[in-house]
Amino acid sequence: MTVRIGNCSGFYGDRLSAMREMLEGGELDYLTGDYLAELTMLILGRDRMKDPNRGYAKTFLRQAEDCLGLALDKGVRIVANAGGLNPAGLADALREVNDKLGLQATVAHVEGDDLIGRAAELGLGSPLTANAYLGAWGIVDCLNAGADVVVTGRVTDASVIVGPAAAHFGWRRDAFDQLAGAVVAGHVIECGTQATGGNYAFFTEIGDLDRPGFPIAEIDSDGSSVITKHPGTGGAVNVGTVTAQLLYEITGGRYAGPDVTARIDSAALSQDGPDRVRISGVVGEAPPPQLKVSLNTLAGFRNEAVFVLTGLDIEAKAALVKRQLEGWLPTRPAELDWSLARTDHPDADTEEAASALLRCVVRDSDANAVGRAFSSVAVEMALASYPGFTLTAPPGQGQPYGVFTPGYVYAKEVPHVAVLPDGTRVDIEPATDVRELEDVAEPALPEPRGTEPTVRVALGTIAGARSGDKGGNANVGVWVRTDEQWRWLAHALTVDEVKRLLPEAADLTVTRYVLPKLRAVNFVIEGILGQGVASQARFDPQAKGLGEWLRSRHVDIPEALLPEGTTL
Repeated sequence: MTVRIGNCSGFYGDRLSAMREMLEGGELDYLTGDYLAELTMLILGRDRMKDPNRGYAKTFLRQAEDCLGLALDKGVRIVANAGGLNPAGLADALREVNDKLGLQATVAHVEGDDLIGRAAELGLGSPLTANAYLGAWGIVDCLNAGADVVVTGRVTDASVIVGPAAAHFGWRRDAFDQLAGAVVAGHVIECGTQATGGNYAFFTEIGDLDRPGFPIAEIDSDGSSVITKHPGTGGAVNVGTVTAQLLYEITGGRYAGPDVTARIDSAALSQDGPDRVRISGVVGEAPPPQLKVSLNTLAGFRNEAVFVLTGLDIEAKAALVKRQLEGWLPTRPAELDWSLARTDHPDADTEEAASALLRCVVRDSDANAVGRAFSSVAVEMALASYPGFTLTAPPGQGQPYGVFTPGYVYAKEVPHVAVLPDGTRVDIEPATDVRELEDVAEPALPEPRGTEPTVRVALGTIAGARSGDKGGNANVGVWVRTDEQWRWLAHALTVDEVKRLLPEAADLTVTRYVLPKLRAVNFVIEGILGQGVASQARFDPQAKGLGEWLRSRHVDIPEALLPEGTTL
């Protein structure tokens, strides 16, 4: 017995047509969507400041207006976390859409995650938003009560998949292996097309990536699953695309959630046919007693100016700009950061190829310090600075920016309420069987390869990578595709080697986690993103390209491990 759960959104702003594509593309039992990220909660928080009736993902409402009738006709039930900071408001808006369309859909929602009114009491400070990551059992109660559509606030990304599976199979709360299997399947599909070839290191091997299809998890009663997609859609599902997504935004062997801790290090992957990957063997453990809380705070205001430096004397031009701008500022902002991207080439055949970019970012708690007081100076320098002075765009007013930090509270302190289609409110009890979270012991490494001829080539010649952000930290998961490559990678790619290859991480704390079943090592680099994505502390604020930078670095790889036909 299998339940087919599709996904149609990996973030707020994903492909608007995906809901219809998934409903029309083939058979499904449930259609889910993930609309919430750390930055999204900040965006929704600012929306709520302007209008207390907002705070949810408006695009989901547009999708529902287009597709609700189709979903009812096909018997597909919809579960999404698009409620954001106002799931009750979204549920009411959905009922209005339902009535306007003359449909008979029943709508339920899950709430209780929003802790903003109790943040100080719970020791969480004074944030703009404070939302605990709830689990799947409120969704289960809503589905068991007959809801056609369930919207939630901040539940874990995988919970929108775990809930339908648990309701379908009637799993008990202590069915940890089954729940963990659904969590892993949910983790794979919740980012949408990242499971079907999007952002994939070996993308050139995928024949049709022009418009990848969204993923489906076929989950069995024992928690095992097959990841697939609708026939005829673009992209691909293979062991590599699934491995890449399993490594996304994790730490080590334990992947903790409010309902279960899934052992990522126990997952076994196998190709189960074209565009079908089976995930089996996932082990589950009792969840930790605490829930993670997403905290977003308005930290101040930021602005930036980007100067284009062309041709000769790039370093001298950059030094002049720095002296002038810092000397002309009436008030120095609290933070003033410079970065020079040497994108210029000698004897270039286009002006753009001859140019470098000098970026100045300023931050301050006072909007005036980074507003016209900064941008006017950058413009006033135009006729008094280096030859060829130009900006990529005129600097404007300073914009507010936020900071994400994780908090933790005991689950018993957080209300978890399922509001059923008839308005009945059901309190969801927190987990009673809990286990404190601790790192997995370092697994045994494979036997190292002996001395052999090597070739200095890019790491990505044999290794894939996937990277992402968690607050101010970034993770980079690196994997290879054969056992012999794994024997080399496990010993070659150490913390010291990553710090050498990524100089930006040289002075930061880097932790390595070994995942032998995935032939992977995962690195968590603390503080490389400063105060998180909203603060835009570096060129790649979400660390999306960090793995690709690592893959581009040259290392000594045994010649015998290189793919046939590698150009040396």
